[in-house]
Amino acid sequence: MSASPDAVVAHEVRGHAFWITIDRPERRNALNAEVIAGIREGLRRAHEEPQVRAIVLTGAGDKAFCAGADLNPGGGFAFDLSRSNLDYADMLRDSQRATLPIVARVQGTCVAGGMGLLCMADIAVASTEAKFGLPEVKVGVFPMQVMSLLTRVVPRRKAREWALTGEMFGAQEALESGLVNYAVAPGELDAKVQWLVDKLAEVSPTAVRRGLYAMHAIEAMSFEQALAYTEGQIVSLAMTEDAREGMAAFNEKRAPRWTGK
Repeated sequence: MSASPDAVVAHEVRGHAFWITIDRPERRNALNAEVIAGIREGLRRAHEEPQVRAIVLTGAGDKAFCAGADLNPGGGFAFDLSRSNLDYADMLRDSQRATLPIVARVQGTCVAGGMGLLCMADIAVASTEAKFGLPEVKVGVFPMQVMSLLTRVVPRRKAREWALTGEMFGAQEALESGLVNYAVAPGELDAKVQWLVDKLAEVSPTAVRRGLYAMHAIEAMSFEQALAYTEGQIVSLAMTEDAREGMAAFNEKRAPRWTGK
């Protein structure tokens, strides 16, 4: 399954993964309305595929993951001020409602709005040659929406340094700051992504789905609220078919047979 030949975002099921690929390498996979719509559609379609256990988000080619908003006239940096919501913000909202884990596959440049795509993923793998940055201040704007997720991913002082200076940084700093989980040689990028997809496919889809839902929910709660909420969640989860199967498989010393229910 894939998008039409002239689409700017390709969708493809590869085994247990639903790949969402921004396909504008000539524009360094920059964001415009069509790209954002394609990513949002991919997130929706991935949840409709019963065999899919993870979403992989990436960009075509090896030059860029995503170079942020298309700044050309008529590109992605335009706003309809009559609307209360922005499409980019709605895409970030969609990602936080996802109950499939999102894996970012980062090659080349990942800057500005591309950093938001990276931060909306649950797990990120980058090439050691990847470059990152929030250069918005250098063109008179600020990574407003990106900061809503970035400050949940990396230390606050590091996020402020990147946003206020606009300076680029490499994969090692991204790794040390927790922005990515792994930084691997370019030739090992796909293998590492597949390794993660395989690991995600081995575990209970029910536990992952309910776990992601709970993790997103408790981010806005106090400690006591989160603890009370998760008390109820673990009791409900223990009543699912997957939980019963997992316990049985453990005691019988066999591989579990997940139903996802």
